[in-house]
Amino acid sequence: MKNLIHGEDKELELEKLNSACKDWGFFQLVEHGISPLVLETLKEEVEGFFRLPLEEKMKYKVRPGDVEGYGTVIRSEDQKLDWGDRLFMKINPLDMRKPYLLPQLPSSLRSILELYIEELQSLGMMLVGLVGKAIKMEKREWEVFEDGIQNVRMTYYPPCPEPELVMGLTAHSDAAGITILNQMNGVNGLQVKKDGIWIPVNVISEAFVVNIGDILEVSIISPSLL
Repeated sequence: MKNLIHGEDKELELEKLNSACKDWGFFQLVEHGISPLVLETLKEEVEGFFRLPLEEKMKYKVRPGDVEGYGTVIRSEDQKLDWGDRLFMKINPLDMRKPYLLPQLPSSLRSILELYIEELQSLGMMLVGLVGKAIKMEKREWEVFEDGIQNVRMTYYPPCPEPELVMGLTAHSDAAGITILNQMNGVNGLQVKKDGIWIPVNVISEAFVVNIGDILEVSIISPSLL
């Protein structure tokens, strides 16, 4: 990130970013400016949330007909469930926040989440702008993300006695502009599919993994469809 903004050869860095977006749809971002103390505090608080007794976590459970909250969204009786524990919330624009979710979380978790969310909003818009320049988007096209919808998903994958029989998170693409993934405890599991092959991602310490989502992909290809 530092080289993209302040480096001596920004054009070369933008070309690297362009290649990563078009050829992979993923890249790892280092020197992103988010304090290691913020990341460590967030890690401790998120782990603390998932260690809470089930009855405490169920205060934030997904309500019927909704997708936000704690737990799995059940869409059908024969649905295969992911091997994971999750809390999902819409957190921007502010009027989209559910009053029984983020505002009611334990105060220490809520405080660090608010700080992290604010910093990630700023980082996200900087990234969208840089990606826009790299792939030669019109400025008006990436400015539509300003103060757009932002979600946060916290996921914990507990130990499994038979891991070969489960999937932590089903294969998918993200229906978003970009996703910024913060892998907290150094246990690798993410895989990226390229040319029909699933490739493990070895996450660099304190790096974010950035995923180009479906919305931005549509923005990239739409001029050739008109």
